[in-house]
Amino acid sequence: MFIILLNYIKPIKAVEAVIPAHLDYLEHYYQQDKFVLSGRKNPRTGGVILCQASDKDEVWAIIAEDPFYLEQVADYDVLEFLPTKAAAVLTRYLV
Repeated sequence: MFIILLNYIKPIKAVEAVIPAHLDYLEHYYQQDKFVLSGRKNPRTGGVILCQASDKDEVWAIIAEDPFYLEQVADYDVLEFLPTKAAAVLTRYLV
């Protein structure tokens, strides 16, 4: 399991111009069962995506398709973790 942290590197107006394409990207990976949760940071400085992937290379390949990445409005940090405890609705993600 991976946490993808996005940090906006352009003004919010530039980010907002890419949001429709970014939402389509998110939906695609939710349909692929790769994304589990996502949302914006508060304050609005970026976002967070919880991603299930086989390894960091797969995560970076997924990130490479993000319109935020392609339009260079955000940079990314990827953290890997091994979930061992979860709420009942999330137990399928445990290792």
